[in-house]
Amino acid sequence: MIRLSSLQVPKIGIVVLALSAVAPGATAQPAAPPSAETPAPPRKPDTALLEQTVERAKELPNLHSMIVSHDGSVVAEQVFRGPALDRPVNIKSASKTVLSALVGIAIDKGVLKGVDQTVASVLESSIPEDADDRVDEITVGHLLSMRSGLERTSGRNYGAWVSSGNWVRYALSRPMVDEPGGRMLYSTGNTHLLSAMLTRASKRSTLDLARDWLGDPLDINIAPWTRDPQGIYLGGNEMALSPRALLRFGEMYRLGGVIDGNRVLSEDWIRESWTPRTASPFTGDSYGYGWFMREVRGHPVHYAWGYGGQMLFVVPSLALTVVMTSDPTEPSRQDGHMQALHALLADGIVPAVEPPPQEGPATTGSTGGASVEVPAAQ
Repeated sequence: MIRLSSLQVPKIGIVVLALSAVAPGATAQPAAPPSAETPAPPRKPDTALLEQTVERAKELPNLHSMIVSHDGSVVAEQVFRGPALDRPVNIKSASKTVLSALVGIAIDKGVLKGVDQTVASVLESSIPEDADDRVDEITVGHLLSMRSGLERTSGRNYGAWVSSGNWVRYALSRPMVDEPGGRMLYSTGNTHLLSAMLTRASKRSTLDLARDWLGDPLDINIAPWTRDPQGIYLGGNEMALSPRALLRFGEMYRLGGVIDGNRVLSEDWIRESWTPRTASPFTGDSYGYGWFMREVRGHPVHYAWGYGGQMLFVVPSLALTVVMTSDPTEPSRQDGHMQALHALLADGIVPAVEPPPQEGPATTGSTGGASVEVPAAQ
């Protein structure tokens, strides 16, 4: 039986592995968020459907690689173009999900006090004198869920932010366009503030923490990435992980924070991270602490999303983890690439591993997002 920890397969070419229904050593179940995801009995994957899905994926010009893991074993993988599966690639804003894990570990270790801790309690010296008084009310939880109320530093504002001489101070100087805890305002400045908090509270770099808290226990390589003018590693963008490393990270979440018998992350943090707290103005999908959420064919799906189509999908009820990496220089929402990636999951991968349908309400495929009310005034 091929296991994730010792997988040795060709880097190029279609690989679809026919596996037994239950993989030894993969019986741990993920922490169930409040929606109470009940794992379905594992089934032998439909290899023919997986092969068809890989062929469909091959036709997407921006898709670089795909790995499908079911019940702890890789059942399909291919590099379509770009680096090999064990080579680091820029995961763009999927870095925000990794940073959320670091925050959760920091809270468990007492480095940070909890999601209600204010930003000012750690970064007070970086708050400009003329900043809005409401900046003092922003908490770790607000930053994680993109509800700080600060004007965004992403999108058209990103260039001015990273061109500034002090990214932390610049982010804190933005005008308040909503109340802390208000609507979702997706902004890399929020997660960079978290990186700064981790750095100052621990007196260690975010890179050191990532290697110690995630790299070592997951047995994955985490290379240095972009730093701001003060030397703080960019929180929420530009991190490089190999597709296999990203899969390993996703499997840790699927298994409730434990991998290879070692606890990396608390079940409570996974539950908190997968609790919907707002909704994306772009898709209507729910958002928790660094994770997007939607429902596919009746199964809750938690996913990390990076610019261009860097995707990590975790479907605990099906014991399923999927990684897709794409060209990091091309937009994904405007050209339909993102929709195509979600369709691969919903119309090919999920049906290939889900149990036979039972009588009941019709389920949704790639067009069915989560039933979430999009915040007003987006």
